[in-house]
Amino acid sequence: MSLGKMMDKALTTTSIIEHAGRFHTNTPVISVETDGTISRTGWGEVESNARKLNAALVRLGVKTGERCATIAWNNRRHVEIYFGVAGAGMVCHTINPRLFPEQLIYIMNHAEDKVLFFDKTFAPAIGKLREHLKTIEHYVYMGAADDEVAAAVDGVLFMDDLIAAETDDATWPEIDERMPSSLCYTSGTTGNPKGVEYTHRSTVLHTLGANQADGLGLSAKDVVMPVVPMFHVNAWGVPYATAAVGSSLVLPGPGLDGESLVKLIDGEKVTMALGVPTIWLGLMNALEKTGSKALSLQRTLIGGSAAPSYMIREFDEKYGVELIHGWGMTETSPLGSINQLLAKHTDLPHDEKLKLRESQGRPPYGVDLRLVSDEGEILPHDGKAAGNLQISGPWVVDTYFKADGSALTDDGWFDTGDVAMIDEDGYLFITDRSKDIIKSGGEWISTVELEDIAISHPGVSNAAAIAARHEKWDERPVVLAIKAEGADPSEADILAHYEGKIAHWQIPDKVIFVDSLPIGGTGKILKNKLRDEYGDVLMTEDA
Repeated sequence: MSLGKMMDKALTTTSIIEHAGRFHTNTPVISVETDGTISRTGWGEVESNARKLNAALVRLGVKTGERCATIAWNNRRHVEIYFGVAGAGMVCHTINPRLFPEQLIYIMNHAEDKVLFFDKTFAPAIGKLREHLKTIEHYVYMGAADDEVAAAVDGVLFMDDLIAAETDDATWPEIDERMPSSLCYTSGTTGNPKGVEYTHRSTVLHTLGANQADGLGLSAKDVVMPVVPMFHVNAWGVPYATAAVGSSLVLPGPGLDGESLVKLIDGEKVTMALGVPTIWLGLMNALEKTGSKALSLQRTLIGGSAAPSYMIREFDEKYGVELIHGWGMTETSPLGSINQLLAKHTDLPHDEKLKLRESQGRPPYGVDLRLVSDEGEILPHDGKAAGNLQISGPWVVDTYFKADGSALTDDGWFDTGDVAMIDEDGYLFITDRSKDIIKSGGEWISTVELEDIAISHPGVSNAAAIAARHEKWDERPVVLAIKAEGADPSEADILAHYEGKIAHWQIPDKVIFVDSLPIGGTGKILKNKLRDEYGDVLMTEDA
């Protein structure tokens, strides 16, 4: 007598795109191409093209488990590669084109990529890099036949031709859910980048976990625009999440300036957008300049680094847009927490709700967080104790790609490198990166808080705080600030702005005005470069 059992269906990314193709066939996928034109298709065509690409790769002789790299913008063909490569049992390896050539060469050789897909923007660079790439057998341009591309990259194949050569009855192969599906490398600001290889299972679980109502909360009614690049932790999982629920997807291509984004938001009626704070600073400026009210936009997710508190307030009060903080990293697929309010917050005054929005939020089901002291003591979640943030869950890295040993602690947690507090309700407050935090006279000073205050000054458009060496206190804070357009604040003006907002001893020793701040490939300010340039600025002065 059978005691009964449930179906055993593999958790694969193929199941996600099959669902989208079958039940959201005509839901729009809108793509800005590299030449600025907009193409419109639907999830049905994306699924069909991905399935045919799958067959084409097999025909080219690419084997199960081998890596297929992409150097590309956010566009429709990139989504087809995501699903087509992984669905063939191969690994989609997205590469950040903003890395230095030496890093690009290292990453592709370390991954042993067999295929390189690329957008036209990158054809000249690939022509120059090619002699250094040891394992790539096929170069595939993401488009139709193009004479310029053929001249730049000898022997190039054309993705549209590969797909057109396959028949409509191409099928998805059966694959194991624990097979690798995609590969992303860390940004490598110190040392060589490290690879994180996600499995089909981890990606599907991340999709389900990230898209809970208290997560991204996407639905088939949404029009979603990921401004976060598809080479940055798989665009935070948005291509999978939108396909899983049948949201419309707007892919902005290479034009990530504020005015281009405003035009897309208004023209395509975008309801949710996702990106890093530097992108939304540009969007805020463009909204002001164009006079747009971004009427369709309901919410935006910000990650990568902390959003200034004034940005949260301005999006809310001026445009009625809910700005949602999230936290994560390449090693966590990326979602580790997201800021959604609890029932008990419903009747809070509006200002207090906005204040709560400054936190990085709560972990979704599937993620566990803890704080550990430098001595290894587990710290309480009381909103006061600050410690090293560690994470565990089914979409968190265990071992880096090609690494000999585990990346985890002895008891199975991943140390994020962040310093944080967690309150009684599970809300996470990132104090700093452990390598960025300022330790002055044995006491910690948060660069996140210093930057937030600096940017809240109307004469400052962006700022970064760093630890500068000091003869007496070991380290003291220095702020590098960019003046807002048309403003001319003095150093004294900015320092006075700190009074009453933090303890007097935490106020920066110096404010240096700069024309720009170094930004990495994922939109984060490169603090290591600032420390190299300005780390000794206080050593020439009286201690």
